[in-house]
Amino acid sequence: MSAGGTTRPALLLVHGAWHGSWCWERLTPVLEADGWTTRTVDLPSAGSGAGVRDDARVVLQALARIDGPVVVVAHSYGGVPTTQAVAEAADVSHVVYLAAYQLDVGESLLSHHGAPPPADPGGFQAVPDHPVPMFYADAPAADAEAAAGRLVPQSARSFSDTLTAAGWHTVPSTYVVCEQDQALPPGDQEQLAVRSGSVHRIASGHSPFLSMPGEFARLLAKIASGSAG
Repeated sequence: MSAGGTTRPALLLVHGAWHGSWCWERLTPVLEADGWTTRTVDLPSAGSGAGVRDDARVVLQALARIDGPVVVVAHSYGGVPTTQAVAEAADVSHVVYLAAYQLDVGESLLSHHGAPPPADPGGFQAVPDHPVPMFYADAPAADAEAAAGRLVPQSARSFSDTLTAAGWHTVPSTYVVCEQDQALPPGDQEQLAVRSGSVHRIASGHSPFLSMPGEFARLLAKIASGSAG
């Protein structure tokens, strides 16, 4: 319950490509210490040949297990299956796109960048050669190296699957631009962010849940409680 006696929404955290639910491990204790209920998912496209709709199904299943309103926080690629899933879900009160792909119907991650579909859609996108500067440039070195060691290959199909629904047309959304991002450039994020109802900016790299979990938790709390944006 919030201080005003109203029920707080739960927070469902959806990770990006190559990652898993482990990436939220520094953030969730901060949120829970402040009274927030958190849930996470493991998207099957990280480590298997699953596509966007497989990932969206996992998000929908997680949402169905949560009673009451939910704010979904989607990071990077996680914005793609989240957008698909939220169009079919009940009780989602808000979506937070964190340096994420807020795509529309008919778009894919690759098409957003003007790239062709992969030659082998059943294959994998290897872990990037230099993941620390790309994903965790501003995180403590030990944390960054540990996170990089847990990355797994990503399904190529997940990058080329197109959306058949876009929940942000009917569910309120907020975009959080990571201003020092070296994975999804801030300029690209700003273009995606125009699809959200409100925009916030944080002086972080691609993964503020690792580099500045306290500051990011405070921003999420403000968005989720409706006191910001």
